Amino acid sequence: MRYEDEYRRSIEDPEGFWAEQAKAIHWHVPPAKILDYDNPPFRSWFVGGLTNLCYNAVDRHLDARGDQLALVAISTETNLVREITYRELHREVNAFAAVLQRLDVSCGDRVVIYMPNMAEAVFAMLACARIGAIHSVVFGGFAAHNLALRIDDATPKLLIAADAGMRGGKVIPYKPLVDAACAEAASPPAKVLIVSRGLDAAEPKVAGRDEDYATLRAAVGDAQVPVEWLESNAPSYLLYTSGTTGKPKGVQRDVGGHAVAMALSMRTVFDVGPGQVMFSTSDVGWAVGHSYNVYGPLIVGATSLLYEGLPVNPDPGIWWSLCEKYGVRTMFSSPTAARVLKKHDVDYIRRHDLSSLQYLFLAGEPLDEPTAHWITDALGKPVIDNYWQTETGWPVLALLPGLDMKPVKFGSPGFPNLGYRTKIIHESTGEEVGAGEKGVLVIEPPLPPGCMTTLWNDDARFLRSYFGHFKGLLYSSLDWAIRDEEGYTFILGRTDDVINVAGHRLGTREIEESVSSCPVVAEAAVVGVADELKGQVPVVFATLRQATGEAQVRIDAADSMRKQVEHSLGAVARPARIYIVNALPKTRSGKLLRRSLLALAQGGDPGDLSTLDDPNALEDVKRALQRGPEFGG
Repeated sequence: MRYEDEYRRSIEDPEGFWAEQAKAIHWHVPPAKILDYDNPPFRSWFVGGLTNLCYNAVDRHLDARGDQLALVAISTETNLVREITYRELHREVNAFAAVLQRLDVSCGDRVVIYMPNMAEAVFAMLACARIGAIHSVVFGGFAAHNLALRIDDATPKLLIAADAGMRGGKVIPYKPLVDAACAEAASPPAKVLIVSRGLDAAEPKVAGRDEDYATLRAAVGDAQVPVEWLESNAPSYLLYTSGTTGKPKGVQRDVGGHAVAMALSMRTVFDVGPGQVMFSTSDVGWAVGHSYNVYGPLIVGATSLLYEGLPVNPDPGIWWSLCEKYGVRTMFSSPTAARVLKKHDVDYIRRHDLSSLQYLFLAGEPLDEPTAHWITDALGKPVIDNYWQTETGWPVLALLPGLDMKPVKFGSPGFPNLGYRTKIIHESTGEEVGAGEKGVLVIEPPLPPGCMTTLWNDDARFLRSYFGHFKGLLYSSLDWAIRDEEGYTFILGRTDDVINVAGHRLGTREIEESVSSCPVVAEAAVVGVADELKGQVPVVFATLRQATGEAQVRIDAADSMRKQVEHSLGAVARPARIYIVNALPKTRSGKLLRRSLLALAQGGDPGDLSTLDDPNALEDVKRALQRGPEFGG
């Protein structure tokens, strides 16, 4: 089937197209109407249809594949591996649902889940879905204040937390953070359910509020909890993402549209079906974790690998050994993870039998071309970029190997996905730009199934944040993009990450890619620092692939970066300063803390560092700034 034909059908006859895709999931009551778009840009998909995410992810597979692995939860932090079949998953989810009901959670109630990548986090999500409760997974280890903000917005009846997480062998107690968040929150939950892993034996109990999961799990035994059939447009979960005002935005997903989008994307984008294995390295607290650690693979009857730990522990071959052991077909990770692995011997990859592995997908940030080349050569497999957002829930731009695989073009996530009517428009005029011209990537509504329906309890902010930038109710991605003559789209970075150097607009992403193409560079981050003469100037922070102890090594490396930028982008893009550091500050999910780098470079406060992975990286940046740049000054 040709991509062009299927894509055209999806945008010219969306109701016919999505009616066909809806057949891939189970409906207790079929939809009466495929699309209601009477109140743009709000839309409702599969109106009147009754379904349930948990039933589609678990129950309907019991007859055909009850003894097949559904979930493999692997922790190189606790050295625990749990292999869970669909039948065992059904039993555990029912038990967890019974525990929720004992704690007075019912349909429509919100439940905050504050846990690392462990099996019980998946049980909790699916148990909420089973009874119609709305889960909101918060990335484990977020600071108490961040957790309190989310509690106050969601007003949950229950908070579920692990006693602790682990990172690099270090125990990170969660319970003190939960207690502090509940103390700060104006609307704390009535109950807190603790799932203990035995990592924090000293965690205190709050009388009348705290409950122990193991005790309640034993009490409910093998309870069976009926599925709550929900109208397709009922909210399934909330997932909070950063907002420009500092208040997090509660992205709201529906039930039916989400299930249909997951079924379609698993088949067409990720090429994974029943009985096959998918390994997503994301945390369950992020959008990828929701869509492709949990719901997507299970909805299609696949096996999902859930991993807790670092990609280099016990050695940089750990992920590939898991791919070999479990016969992973499709792996999904991030460019940052690939750059981490790039620092190590390629033999850690090549020593493993990866004959089952068909694809490596990377998303979450733009994939730089040097890293794409390196990982492609190392694996000898297609490495496929794809672009989407927390708000969309599934890829907006992709190559769709399960439908009609197009040639990979390094630096591009590909073409508009099925159902997405994308345009690249001029930031000022709102007119569509031509091939090779930079503009803002937008989506014409109605947004396809699976995308956010609104922001929790804030339709006005939903309209303002996403549809208030251009005329015609266009959804703005707030990302710069270019489309080439062949139709491939290239993402250039956020519209708020543009540097205006003496009237010349430069994307930090463009400079980063140029710097990263230097053979000596492992990773780079570019920020736009205020300059009295030019308005802004680009400043580079980079790590090297060799030891950085000798000053001359750093100076020579910086000089090669400067020359590379001048060669590829021109003198106007020349970095004003280049700092060589041992490590770049990142969150525990692997994203660079560019705003913190900018603040430090300008002598300011680096801001909230609650998600910082390695405090030493930030201290190293401070030392580099005190030492002075290897180039410029």
